Amino acid sequence: LPMAFRDMNARRHTGLQQLSSLASTGRTFLGPMKSHKFIVDETTNQSTLICSAVRLIESLDLTSAVGQLLNETLQAHNKEFKTGMSTLLFLVGAWSNAVLECLQQNVPVPAIVSVMSEGLNSCCERIQCLQIPIHDVKRELCSSRLRPKAFESKTGQVGRNGLTNPWNLLCFQRDISATEEVIPLSSCSRQGDDCNFNKCLVSPLAGFGSVASVVKAAGDKSSSALSGSGVTASSCITRKLTHSRHFNTPGKSHFSSQQGNFQGSSADLCGCCGLGHLATALSHGNQTSVKLLESIAAYQQERAECSGSSQINVTEIVTCCVLGLPESYSCVSPGFVTLVSPEQATVIKHFADKPLRILLMDGDLTEQYRHLGFNRPRNVKTVSEHPSPQGGRAGDVWLRSMSDILMSFEVNLVLVKGNVCRNFTERCIASRILVIGYVARDVLRAFEAATGAQAVTYLSQLKASCLGNGARVELWKAGDGRAVDLGEQVPARISAGGIPLLTAVLTTALPSKARLLEDQFWTSLCRLHHALKDGKVFPGGGAVELLCLSHIQALAEQPGRPGNDKAVREVPSLWLAEYKSIVLQALASGWKQYLSVLLCNTAKASSKLEAGASVDHHLQKAAACASPSAYILEEFRRGGVLRGGSDPFPDQVTDSKVCDNVAAKTEAWRRALDLVLLVLQTDAEIITGPRRSHILNSPVSSEFMFL
Repeated sequence: LPMAFRDMNARRHTGLQQLSSLASTGRTFLGPMKSHKFIVDETTNQSTLICSAVRLIESLDLTSAVGQLLNETLQAHNKEFKTGMSTLLFLVGAWSNAVLECLQQNVPVPAIVSVMSEGLNSCCERIQCLQIPIHDVKRELCSSRLRPKAFESKTGQVGRNGLTNPWNLLCFQRDISATEEVIPLSSCSRQGDDCNFNKCLVSPLAGFGSVASVVKAAGDKSSSALSGSGVTASSCITRKLTHSRHFNTPGKSHFSSQQGNFQGSSADLCGCCGLGHLATALSHGNQTSVKLLESIAAYQQERAECSGSSQINVTEIVTCCVLGLPESYSCVSPGFVTLVSPEQATVIKHFADKPLRILLMDGDLTEQYRHLGFNRPRNVKTVSEHPSPQGGRAGDVWLRSMSDILMSFEVNLVLVKGNVCRNFTERCIASRILVIGYVARDVLRAFEAATGAQAVTYLSQLKASCLGNGARVELWKAGDGRAVDLGEQVPARISAGGIPLLTAVLTTALPSKARLLEDQFWTSLCRLHHALKDGKVFPGGGAVELLCLSHIQALAEQPGRPGNDKAVREVPSLWLAEYKSIVLQALASGWKQYLSVLLCNTAKASSKLEAGASVDHHLQKAAACASPSAYILEEFRRGGVLRGGSDPFPDQVTDSKVCDNVAAKTEAWRRALDLVLLVLQTDAEIITGPRRSHILNSPVSSEFMFL
């Protein structure tokens, strides 16, 4: 049959339209004030509460190729970071619409791809000046409440609220570094507190007992480093708070008397590593998860005896959702907490804290299970898969033989990575053997190290050397010391001497909220983990996106190419001269829509029009200053970069700081743009059938390539 291939034009680029439609479903997930959605399972009619872009896309019926690509992109980002998926989803939709507008203006596809890619690369380089080292963030967040009212500079000028926050020393030091490219302006039109800080900056750490340093004007090239002498603060007062309900006695145990459920203290975190305040800054308002993170951080630091290591080991943390209890019962318990049946709970009561022999299995405990890569013997014809010479039911022989193996080795506890045969579980309960399935690999590894056990794939491989000793199991107790019996599922705690494993027990009375709480906890935990791994964070609340918008405006006004990328050099100069500004503005529109929706979702703007006007207002003020990043950091110090007209206290300086992950944010941008450009370049329409002559005589014949 005749076949014709047509590139999708601006009118019928269905792939980008599908991306935009799918991404629009997650607009309410931006910002700390998320609007939750109920997902209803058509098979069970059960509803689940979600506020995650990944959960949303998983619940949609994605039959198109574009939907599958979007799902794979979100899943890949979620697997690596577990944060930033809502940003990724939103920017996919915003940039899809932006590219469609470029196509409507007849911008060539190569020009769109090249200029957008290089524009994003340039923005990622530009925002590096906003990166703040973790050790400074932790120290400054812990001491941010101790603010001297004024300080005196070398010239006798008294600074007001512009530099009394320890956060700003780091911000301004990085902002005025020699590596930062400053757009030259004749003067800064913003007067007063807003721009006087560029003239003479004093280290705010002087108010806390250190020597102040002078930072010269942003335009002075000699100000790329901070001077270490020459200025002293008017008052060097070191305050130490000894009597407070927020501070515990050093060395005091963090564990309650009941079963070791951990109750963390943010004050201990300040003294040890300051992770409590950092977790709060990264939580974006999720205080429930912050308390659990404080407990986890304090416990892991206590194990390390405050050796200075500030990393969070995610592999030593698991979660368990317990339904039927208030959310206030959520806590962190040492060991492995899981849900068991009432019959298994009876076996646990029989053990009564006795040391148990433990067996670990790296696979399924079923008769049909074969390990990955198993090959059946050649030239063998299977007549019956499960013969039964004794005439019993199919599988009875396997059940008897496997249970006999466990009893012969006197095994008390079996942890299985995969599925467990129900009949085998019931048989083991009768023999007072506890078998638990669907145990994570990290949990098995933790018990391997703590008990000396070696995981086996099949019970037939079991040897005495594979068994571990010293495991203990008991019913999990709430913070008040009472065991919890919730009917069909009973929480139990399995532990061993020296095991570093921690379980975040998430309690809720609403079954539909269990997955939501678990997602929120892992998001907060991974934000803290990646912040410590990166060693730096971004100021949050739209600061980074606002700097990108300011930078894009500067790039659009500059003549020539946006960068030295090979793809950009291959684009004809006439295309760049004609389409550069259009494409860069399209790229910037994605971030502007992001900030506008963020303002609306957080109730800082009553409408999209007001939100857009607020963003434009801050862009004008940033452009009026010699260093836009300095303006953005100053606004961030005041409590938020984007404070709309609906803010009742626009000039109030707040102590709350919001931070974002560096790698997760920039990678979300790259993945979003890569997906949009991939669909742009590959989306095509193939027409088959006896329509060759009709297509040849049509006005759009030039759009087709005949095959």
